[in-house]
Amino acid sequence: MGKKATKAANNMYCMARYEAAENNDSFSSREKASEVLNIDRTRLANIELGNITPYPEEVYEMSKCYNTPELCNSHCSINCPIGKHTMSKVDLEDFDRLSLKVLGSLNDIESIQNSLISISQDGVVDASEREEFINIIKTLERISDNSTALKLWAEKNIKL
Repeated sequence: MGKKATKAANNMYCMARYEAAENNDSFSSREKASEVLNIDRTRLANIELGNITPYPEEVYEMSKCYNTPELCNSHCSINCPIGKHTMSKVDLEDFDRLSLKVLGSLNDIESIQNSLISISQDGVVDASEREEFINIIKTLERISDNSTALKLWAEKNIKL
């Protein structure tokens, strides 16, 4: 494998390339990776050094070639002006840990179902129901985040 760039060591795009290089020598250097990705070597270096933000299509290509679907989620939740406000960055963990998180968050489904039915009966979320409704939204966000993480794990590890 090529020499590791110390300045870019914590950059998510660089870390994704290093991870991919463990299974594919084409990603062992920026020069080789830039050819596969069809991204100028200097541009790839600037992306990995954090000097520039990659275009979404570049992130998508890196994600596909490096087999890191989580890269798209990270990019969108951190760099995209819309994604920053509409999606959460999820971290991939081992399958067993992710499964338990999904199952744990699903334990709350029945209680939020009952709460939501109770709140929505009059078609209005009044002041006394506001805190309970906010908790429902937080629970749904946790379920969504855990589901997304499990889906990304599956895309990466079983090539869905």
